[in-house]
Amino acid sequence: MSPFYTRTGDDGSTGLLGESRLLKYHPRIEALGALDEASAALGLARALCQAPQAKPILMDIQRDLYALMAEIAATPENTERFQALEPLRIQWLESQANDISNTVPLPAEFILPGDSLSGAAMALSRTVVRRAERRVAELLDAGEIKNPILLQYLNRLSSLCFALELLENQSAGHDTTLAKK
Repeated sequence: MSPFYTRTGDDGSTGLLGESRLLKYHPRIEALGALDEASAALGLARALCQAPQAKPILMDIQRDLYALMAEIAATPENTERFQALEPLRIQWLESQANDISNTVPLPAEFILPGDSLSGAAMALSRTVVRRAERRVAELLDAGEIKNPILLQYLNRLSSLCFALELLENQSAGHDTTLAKK
């Protein structure tokens, strides 16, 4: 039976998908950490969701994030092997948001998170996804990664998280609170 630890990171480095290691504070590892947090936040939201359509959407997104993380963790010689997200996944995110917009009105103003537990979990997920988006944008700008679809996916995902927050508030029987009185 193998242990839950490897000790290979005790020197402050972590391995990529390939023959390379990076320091744990490298921007690529920061991006991977933010994506891992996004998946965990979405998992919490999935556990709390009340809208029946939300859980399968969130599970699909978590699987997409897993693929996205693999691509970012791949060394340059392995990137093509781990490139999994296609433009169709961005279209899928947009279609999910469009479907939700048919049942939940878009507020004309900023809102305050916290009208329902599941809605608050979606709001938290959105903010973590936004942080991951900023880290991935940094990697793209620095030439560390080359696939702009990753950034587009995260941008659409944050919008879908907002739509899901509104849906969850509605499913819980709560109005969404506007930021201004």
